[in-house]
Amino acid sequence: MSPAEGKTKVPTYSELVGARLRSIRKQRGLSLQDVQRLSNQEFKAAVLGAYERGERSLSLPRLRRLGDFFGVPITQLLPQEDVRDQPISNLPSGGLTIDLNAVENLTGTDAEVVERFLRGVQMLRQDFNGKVLTIRRDDLRTLSLLLEQSEEDFDLHLRELGLTSDG
Repeated sequence: MSPAEGKTKVPTYSELVGARLRSIRKQRGLSLQDVQRLSNQEFKAAVLGAYERGERSLSLPRLRRLGDFFGVPITQLLPQEDVRDQPISNLPSGGLTIDLNAVENLTGTDAEVVERFLRGVQMLRQDFNGKVLTIRRDDLRTLSLLLEQSEEDFDLHLRELGLTSDG
């Protein structure tokens, strides 16, 4: 065995971007040829394949057009640290207790998302006590993803708004 065979290759940034791009394309159920056809030849199959393999670097404007084509924010095309396994340091093991009365006073787009999500959790759990709702770590993770925030930032934001008390 040569020395190179025993080492794990660390992917380049272009390869990581390409892997995200391929993942999103496959989630959409599209082949390289489908993308070429649906983009009216803007994204040639061979070139897109080279991007996905990390053999070609993407310019920022091109990456943005790909995000627009796939209907995803450009940030979703960039590799991200895997924070799913990192604990939320200040989240108690029982989760966060949300004051549902305070949630009703929120305004704005994020408020609508938070309210809809919490109503969904209530429906799934058949928990209609009406005053508080404890959201678990996974609930917090999902809600923070919906609002495009880190879990810690979202947890802090909820606390700053006076919506939570430790559960």
